[in-house]
Amino acid sequence: MPTSDIYARGFDEDVQTDGNQCPECGGRVTTNVQETVCEDCGLVIDEQRIDHGPEWRSCNSEEKERTGGPVTVARHDRGLSTEIGKHTDAAGNTLSGRKRRQLARLRREQSRGRFQSKAERNLAHGLGEVRRISSALGLSESLRDQACQLFRSAQSEDLLHGRSIEAVAAASVYGACRCSGRSQTLDDVAVPARVEQSRVKNAYQTLNAELGLPAKPVQPSAFVPRLADELACPDEARRRARTLAERAEDAGVTDGVHPAGFAAACLYAALCACGRHPLKTRVAEAADVSVQTVRTHQQTITSLTTE
Repeated sequence: MPTSDIYARGFDEDVQTDGNQCPECGGRVTTNVQETVCEDCGLVIDEQRIDHGPEWRSCNSEEKERTGGPVTVARHDRGLSTEIGKHTDAAGNTLSGRKRRQLARLRREQSRGRFQSKAERNLAHGLGEVRRISSALGLSESLRDQACQLFRSAQSEDLLHGRSIEAVAAASVYGACRCSGRSQTLDDVAVPARVEQSRVKNAYQTLNAELGLPAKPVQPSAFVPRLADELACPDEARRRARTLAERAEDAGVTDGVHPAGFAAACLYAALCACGRHPLKTRVAEAADVSVQTVRTHQQTITSLTTE
C-alpha cells in the first residue's frame, strides 16, 4: 500500500472519505470506526456509530459469556490469538495435575509457534514498546493506536534496518503526539523509552521524511497547562499566560522559538502580574530550558504588551 494513502487516512485503516461536505465550513468529511469529522475545522458531525466492544450472549438466565475483545492494531496479531488457561477450565472448575501438565506443554508449543517469521517477532516487540511508552506518558488509547499504526507503516517501508526497535517505537509515539498537536518533547518520550534522545530524534526525522507525517509545529499555548500544573499556578495566572501566548502566536513572534521556553516566559510574566514573583530558575527548570531563554522571551512579551 503506498505510504501517501496510509497517511491520507490518518493512521487508521478504516478511515473513509465521505462525499458529503462539512455543514460549518464546507470542508472534506472523513469517517472512521468511531466518529465522522471534518478535516478542515475539526467539527465532529457524528460519533459512536458502531459499538465495537465485546458482545454478551446469555445461554441461560444466570450466566453470561464473552465472545472476546475487539480487534486492535496494538497487537501484532490484531488481538486474535488464543490464550491457554492454567488452573481452571471454562466453567471455573479446578484442573487435575495431569491436565495442568498437559496445558503447560500446550502453552510451550504455542509460544514456540506464535511467530511465523522474524519480522513478526520484531513487530510484536515494537508494538509492546509502543504500548509501554504510551502507558508511561498517560496517552489515550486512540493516540496509542495511531502510534502502533505508525510503527507498522515504518516496518512495512523497511525503515527498521540499521535502527533499534526501541528507538523507532519511541519515534512512533513522538510522531503520533506531534501529528495530534500534543505537547510532548523528545526528552519526555526518550526517558520512559530508555533510549538516547539523539537516536529517537534520528528515527523521527527518518519517519517524517520517508512517510510524510502530517506533523504541525507545537504552539507555546499547548505547553501552558502542563507547566502551570508543575508550578502550581493559580487559575488567574493560567488564563493570563494562555492569553499572552495566544496573542504572541497571532502576532507571529513565536515562529522558530522553543515552545516550552516561550510558554515558561508567559507563565512567569502572568505570575508577576498576579503579585507573585517566582524564581526564574524554577520556571526554567520546569520547561527544561535555560534562564537566559526565559529572560529573552520575557523581553519579547513585554514589548508586545506595551505596543
